[in-house]
Amino acid sequence: MKELQYLNKYFVKYKYHFLFGVITTIAAQIFSLFTPKLIAKSFKAIEDHFKSGLGSADIKTELLHNILLIIATTLVAGVLTFLMRQTLIVMSRHIEFDLKNEVFRQYERLSQHFYKQNRTGDLMNRISEDVGKTRMYVGPAVMYTINTVIRFVIVILYMYDVSPLLTLYTILPLPILSYAIFRLSVAINKRSTTFQQYLSKVSSFSQEVFSGVRVIKAYSLESQYEQNMTELAHESKAKSMSLAKVQSLFGPLMMALIGVSNLVVIYVGGVMYINGKIDSIGTIAEFILYVNMLTWPVASLGWVSSMVQEAEASQKRINEFLKIEPEIKNNNPEHAPLKGEIVFSNVGFTYEDTNIRALENVSFTIKDGETLAILGKTGSGKSTVLSLITRTYDVTEGEITVDGKPIQQVNLFDLRDAIGIVPQDAFLFSDTIKNNIKFGKEDATDAEVIEAAKKAVVHDNIVNFTQQYETILGERGITLSGGQKQRVSIARAIIKDPEILLLDDALSAVDTETEEAILGNLMQVAKGRTTIIVSHRVSSAKNADRIIILDQGRIIQQGSHNQLINENGYYRELYFKQLSEKELG
Repeated sequence: MKELQYLNKYFVKYKYHFLFGVITTIAAQIFSLFTPKLIAKSFKAIEDHFKSGLGSADIKTELLHNILLIIATTLVAGVLTFLMRQTLIVMSRHIEFDLKNEVFRQYERLSQHFYKQNRTGDLMNRISEDVGKTRMYVGPAVMYTINTVIRFVIVILYMYDVSPLLTLYTILPLPILSYAIFRLSVAINKRSTTFQQYLSKVSSFSQEVFSGVRVIKAYSLESQYEQNMTELAHESKAKSMSLAKVQSLFGPLMMALIGVSNLVVIYVGGVMYINGKIDSIGTIAEFILYVNMLTWPVASLGWVSSMVQEAEASQKRINEFLKIEPEIKNNNPEHAPLKGEIVFSNVGFTYEDTNIRALENVSFTIKDGETLAILGKTGSGKSTVLSLITRTYDVTEGEITVDGKPIQQVNLFDLRDAIGIVPQDAFLFSDTIKNNIKFGKEDATDAEVIEAAKKAVVHDNIVNFTQQYETILGERGITLSGGQKQRVSIARAIIKDPEILLLDDALSAVDTETEEAILGNLMQVAKGRTTIIVSHRVSSAKNADRIIILDQGRIIQQGSHNQLINENGYYRELYFKQLSEKELG
């Protein structure tokens, strides 16, 4: 139960729901216990009628009176039970909502390093399945525990008051029932876990097939994947049937032990009645009703125990990362506007998970409003520079300043709010093209969306779609080509109107003519804002104020376009190589 103590703060938060649920539970149990008493009273009245010869009118009146009381108390108990469930189950839904939000906020706070170490499917499972198991603890498990304890105490007191000896005989089978249900619940839990694991395998396999269906068709592997899916489905079916066999024992076992308890009451109660130890046959009927009232609460103990076990395991998985302190923290709560001057001073960076040294002794300055181009071979550290500016990672050596302040002392949300970035791998959501562009500015007008699309040279492509800007994109923007995705991503960054614009090889998937048009528009957009262009192409860098060349994490050349052409080195070789290719093309 140690892991579940984390949830106590939510019980405190919703203490009024909890207390009201307990009060209604007590009241519901008290009213539900009127029925056995009234039935026993009715039996006794009938016995007295035959023994004393009372008039039929009197006995009918008393029986009718008892029937009306039974109906009334049952209705009241039903309403109170509804309120109990409504209060405690609704409380559990509130806690589920709060816990999912807490988990999601932690996901947003955790650094890139965390996501490299954890699979997306596992993270999704924690916020859905694990939180769902936890809700079963704070809702049904708590509710049935309260209900069981209160009902057991009240019923046993009522039974003891009527006949202590019969009470003892009556409750003897109940611990056996509870233990049997507990053992079944443990078996169900194990088989259910195994079944869920296989179900996850089927879901993961299906997702991969659906995502990569074009590749599968291209390699003509449909039959092989169909066979793999069939095998997984058969394994999942076998685990499901194994679970169903154990679950099918639950009902018959409970009914058998209820029957045993009822037989004990009838036999022992009958003997006691014959021996004159109880004064009415109605007492036996009363006890049978008590036994049936106790059976489900006692049986639910095993189920509740299983739920608690599952919830504790799930909460342990949740707690594992809720306790992780984010590596990237907002160290300055005060907000301040940013201009965009960026200075790298002897910056070095090593990726913790791979121990790759991406940058070493990198120093440069970008004044606000300037455009810097960063060129270099694959793996030279270009994208790492942008990751450090956005504080996706923090430097391991040296210092980065923004507007003269160490980047760690700049409000993290102000920093990222001032940045518009076009990543190397353009990510689009499964939403309309318009909403994907408006992701950079949620309150943007349709006119602003169209203007941003025109500057990104994607407007003409969009209007050719049947639904135009209302076209729904497939998963990760699969509806669009690589170049179209990049241009929509550029439009998203442009519409944000950021102080700092970062382009990470954002034109790699477009043709030369389109690239020239986009670059011309970007030069207009870049005026008055700090812009960093990462690229393999000289054409993307030639209009920049300054250019730096990276190789194996070090700056090997820097200067203006004209300076670097006149120097021997990577930039000059690349320029004439690409110039020749363009002329040949």
